[in-house]
Amino acid sequence: MINADNGPENSGVRSQWLKRIIEFSADENITIRLAYYPPYHSKYNPIERVFGVLEKYWNGDPLRTVEKALGMAEGMTYKGVHPVASLVTKTYTTGIKLSNKVRRLYEQALDRLPELRKWFITIDPGKARMARASAKKYE
Repeated sequence: MINADNGPENSGVRSQWLKRIIEFSADENITIRLAYYPPYHSKYNPIERVFGVLEKYWNGDPLRTVEKALGMAEGMTYKGVHPVASLVTKTYTTGIKLSNKVRRLYEQALDRLPELRKWFITIDPGKARMARASAKKYE
């Protein structure tokens, strides 16, 4: 189960995100359930709680350097645990789109709960492998 925050990068209609998570399901042979928090309900999202603790810990201190920001993140505690913080420097390619045909093929791997189509999705690894194999012919 992945609890997702419903941001634009990982929404239940984002084709690149869904393609990657379908491929992960196929590669690792695991069933994945995506459950999205409703919009504007950050109180349910654990990472938002961590950010609240971080804001309180940093107490408005100017974060003028990356080292300062990482140090503040590692210095705080949440439920008695110090987080591990690291800088991500990888540049991700933008503007990549799936054709409608390929998107529809990947969509076949998704079992969407009828009442919550974009909010709750199950990905079966068998269906994921079949969808990926079909889509590869057109990519």
